[in-house]
Amino acid sequence: MSTGRPSRRAVLQGGAGAVALTGLGWGAGSLYAGSQREAQGAGASSRPVRIGYLPITDASPLLVAHANGYYDDAAVPVADPVLFRSWASLSEAFVAGKVDAIHMLMPMALYMRYGLRADVRITAWNHTNGSSLTVRPDIAEIADLAGESVAIPAWWSIHNVVVQKMLRVAGLTPVMRETPSAQRRTVSLLPMAPADMLPALNNGVIGGYVVADPFNAAAEARGVGHIHRFLGDVWRDHACCVTMMRGELIRNRPDHAAGFMDALVRAQAWARQNRPETAALLAGGYLPQPKPVILRALTYQAAEHQDALHHPAWHGERLDFRPYPYASFTEELVRAMQETVVDAPAGFLDGLDPGAAHRELVDDTLVTRSIEKVGGLGVFGLTGTTRTEEITP
Repeated sequence: MSTGRPSRRAVLQGGAGAVALTGLGWGAGSLYAGSQREAQGAGASSRPVRIGYLPITDASPLLVAHANGYYDDAAVPVADPVLFRSWASLSEAFVAGKVDAIHMLMPMALYMRYGLRADVRITAWNHTNGSSLTVRPDIAEIADLAGESVAIPAWWSIHNVVVQKMLRVAGLTPVMRETPSAQRRTVSLLPMAPADMLPALNNGVIGGYVVADPFNAAAEARGVGHIHRFLGDVWRDHACCVTMMRGELIRNRPDHAAGFMDALVRAQAWARQNRPETAALLAGGYLPQPKPVILRALTYQAAEHQDALHHPAWHGERLDFRPYPYASFTEELVRAMQETVVDAPAGFLDGLDPGAAHRELVDDTLVTRSIEKVGGLGVFGLTGTTRTEEITP
């Protein structure tokens, strides 16, 4: 573990580029040492678990568990979840110890662990699928994005990884820090906070964006864009966000960590079977979007988006909640990240072994027990703890 502390710029570079920070400080000493001091401080064992989230449907399990009282049932003291505007600000707050448990882009989780040497662990998948490439109404084919800019939520995001695969298959070249050219068939990638994407699309600043819902549903509802492809139709049942806990919470408050995971998995099982009710809960003060938009994002119908689905049997349009963290996905993601163009520190990927990355970053002990408590893998439509990744850009 490094004895230095990562700079705020390092987190920002790995996240959403020029997105403004929230002004949170880092504290003194290394992150590991800081977490140890925090654990030893007075009242640490009774302090409520602090949750951070972005206003997207990806956060559903964390929020449903809070709304339905599942944390209370598990005897875990939890503060009211705190909404963050961007992945950069959420990442900074988590690494700095301002929040204890979050949903986070899985590529960013790898950057935190290996790029920043932060004391963090992935304890479950937060959800699968739930993102799309949304484009202006005049763009019919992905090739039409030549000479356009496409917004991404962060350099280290599954969105950036997958959209670059899609662009290359279409004969387009993703670029950074340069004006895109239709003649050279380049597409400029712009990190942007999710909340800023729809206005940018509406104002013609960008040709499209790739992000989690409900921002894709909102673009369709307002008539300013349409879903070109669901990312779950490109990488089948991929993990967009994972559930992360700070190492201090797992090591020094194991009962709270275990109870937190029980509540989260219970919320996932409930949400996947109660989508209208989930939309109502989220619209009741957790997310700023109106209930109809949230409900649409949770209940996409394949028949309404046939052009956005190349593999209807995959149900890539469906945000789902499947908590088991498959090693095959981590390994394939590491390989994909090593081929992805980013304007961010990427040296941590040099020589990183995909299998070792999963073993070192992902701890499935808690989630495996929690899954059994709610009835086993079958509750989530799963049949085993191994799988083969399917990717067709």
